Amino acid sequence: MKVLFASSEAFPFAMSGGLADVAGALPKALRRRLVGCRVVLPLYESVPEQLRSEMTFVCHITVPVAWRRQYCGVFEAHIGGVIYYLIDNQYYFKREGLYGHYDDAERFAFFSRAVLEILPHINFIPDVIHCNDWQTALVPVFLREFYRFDERYAKIKTVFTIHNIQYQGIYGMDLYSDVFGLKEGEEHIIEYGGCANLMKGAIECADRVTTVSPSYAREILDPYYSHGLDPVLAKFQEKTVGIVNGIDYEVYNPETDPLIYMNYSAESLSGKAFNKKELQKEMGLPQRDVPVFGMVTRLVAHKGIDLVKSVFEKLMDADLQFVILGSGDWEFENFFHQMAEKYPEKVGLKLGFVPQLAHRIYAGADIFLMPSKSEPCGLAQMVALRYGTIPIVRETGGLNDTISDSQDGTGNGFTFANYDANDMAFTIWRSLMGYANRDGWEILQKRAMNCDNSWSVSANKYIRLYKELMEKKTVK
Repeated sequence: MKVLFASSEAFPFAMSGGLADVAGALPKALRRRLVGCRVVLPLYESVPEQLRSEMTFVCHITVPVAWRRQYCGVFEAHIGGVIYYLIDNQYYFKREGLYGHYDDAERFAFFSRAVLEILPHINFIPDVIHCNDWQTALVPVFLREFYRFDERYAKIKTVFTIHNIQYQGIYGMDLYSDVFGLKEGEEHIIEYGGCANLMKGAIECADRVTTVSPSYAREILDPYYSHGLDPVLAKFQEKTVGIVNGIDYEVYNPETDPLIYMNYSAESLSGKAFNKKELQKEMGLPQRDVPVFGMVTRLVAHKGIDLVKSVFEKLMDADLQFVILGSGDWEFENFFHQMAEKYPEKVGLKLGFVPQLAHRIYAGADIFLMPSKSEPCGLAQMVALRYGTIPIVRETGGLNDTISDSQDGTGNGFTFANYDANDMAFTIWRSLMGYANRDGWEILQKRAMNCDNSWSVSANKYIRLYKELMEKKTVK
């Protein structure tokens, strides 16, 4: 089985969010299961020089972008047993940042067409092209419209994964022929609400559509979560499935992690207590035996930060500490800065993102707070479990699929259903009661650490999906 994973970012080459982690970890997990998985992404200006020096030039071709043809260089890199192809075009990708440019529609139309054009030149015709988010949404569209009758492409199946439905690639229909180069009379493929909606086109043209958790697959059928695409998803519901992302168990491993203060395991938790004391010290908090709550998050409303803000000072009445790492809206950054000044013995704050500190919070905190309004999958709650830090989450998306309430004696965290500050606060009080029972808390920690959220589980589900597709006959 041969799979080409098309992504606009991938660790360690280019990263802006969780998609890069997925594109860096899932192909490795597939390779371990003898799937010939390769990855293709743009060669951005930000790709580190060290990685550039290890690439080899494969070839250069020209790629059609509607009525014009553009240079496309192909470079190859080998990381962790996976082959990566990086698409070079300095006009489109020699810029600061990955996204947010005025011509993103053209940049990623070029990239999507390049994904298909390079296949004969790299001597790799995949059984499945696995596309991700709107930046690669045109791959299934272009494959159907321009390549399906070429025998080299005739059997290729496509999977399109929605990582975040909020970002759909919406542009004016004036780009339909001038940038996308699609045929007259086929406008219905990408037209939606009077605009060109690239994600809509992928949902219609891909052989299968996946989301990053089963709960999110159900939620996006609801207008509250779908950002307007629920009628399209309802129409193609039969080909849509949710598969939870995993985390890289080599990167997040308390037994070997070089970024934490001391390594430990579920069998020997003494090192976790040491990590807690050192975290308190690093964040300027008294080294007291009180429950430490950790948050590693973007400080924006949809992450539930408005809930935290509304009850935060009430929480300060309890004997606890908060450690917060993140950045985002000025309103929330300013609020937590004020709280850190007002409660210096209870609140430790670091604005920005420091990977080493993130690992130390996962290892040193007792409880991890993640009260998101929506969360397609979420990785932080699974990382917290790995380090024996008990999550408090709202029952949404991937949080609902990976965290179950421990009240029944079998769960791995604490959950609440309604997006309500008082419900969240009550759940926090429940977690404090659980923490007070030290014997029971240690059992909960070990249960959390023994959860399997590795990519091996998710990879097996993707392999089954790929095999099902390959067994289906292609309709031309």
